[in-house]
Amino acid sequence: MKLDILALDGVFDTGLSTVLDVFTTANELTAMLQLDVAPFEVVVTGVRKRVRTSQGFAVPVARALDAGTADWLIVPALGCKMPETLEPALARPDVRDACAALRERSDRGANVAAACIGTFVLAESGVLDRHKATTTWWLATLFRQRYPGVQLEDSRMLVSSGHLVTAGAALSHVDLALWIVRQASPELATLVARYLIVDSRPSQSAYVISDHLSHSDPLVERFERWAGGRLAESFSLDEAALAAGTSKRTLARRMQQVLGKSPLSYVQDLRVERAVHLLKTSDKSLEQIAGMVGYADGVTLRTLLRQRLGRGVREVRLEA
Repeated sequence: MKLDILALDGVFDTGLSTVLDVFTTANELTAMLQLDVAPFEVVVTGVRKRVRTSQGFAVPVARALDAGTADWLIVPALGCKMPETLEPALARPDVRDACAALRERSDRGANVAAACIGTFVLAESGVLDRHKATTTWWLATLFRQRYPGVQLEDSRMLVSSGHLVTAGAALSHVDLALWIVRQASPELATLVARYLIVDSRPSQSAYVISDHLSHSDPLVERFERWAGGRLAESFSLDEAALAAGTSKRTLARRMQQVLGKSPLSYVQDLRVERAVHLLKTSDKSLEQIAGMVGYADGVTLRTLLRQRLGRGVREVRLEA
């Protein structure tokens, strides 16, 4: 399988290295165990001859992006973690040139994959329009506002849609690379994951910190402040709308536009975060914690934790 890895100036060091390491490990295990799997032929491509990572290391670009005919083109993240640095980066001439090349390669039928901030580059090219995708969790709001034509499923770690695959935040580069290895050999992908000690991470929900979702909507901020201060109380959409200074319909619509979820779903996220914190940092019983985050009994909270995190109370406490 032939793979082109796009290295743009300021590429996220961990993302680029992780992708390369997964395929190198796959090739090493294939040779060592004499598996019947074709080698992964990896080439680092770019739109400029000289590229440096976010940490300042030089990247050896082997060939131009638009000259490739690989089976997969992979877009690692840029080292821009917040809107104030990301948005100017997306306007750079080299990123614009990369977007044009991505469109051309996609139009020719190439499979394209991107992880973390790399999903913004792919979306900027227009290739993701009308496709399902995920992105890094704390920038999901910016992604949703900037690319309304993309069907964002930001709770998921990895989303496959046609010839496109996107992955979530930072170390989802590992999940993305393993997914591509799995297309060649599920057995090999399992071996690589074991050698690199990579656990299954189907969802980003367990890692999301609701207070860190990047946005600048005053109405949503008023609701967030109100909700965060009364998690132990029952939720009322009427009271929430009154506190936010708007109607129930407007609040619900704005929450969906900005955060991609209903007011109640957001409050449930906050309750789960608070419950997880208490489970890890206190010796309070599940029943006590349930009352502190607005639930009548521990059974309800236990069910919600399992639904949102994919883990039970015991697993959460063992992580402390």
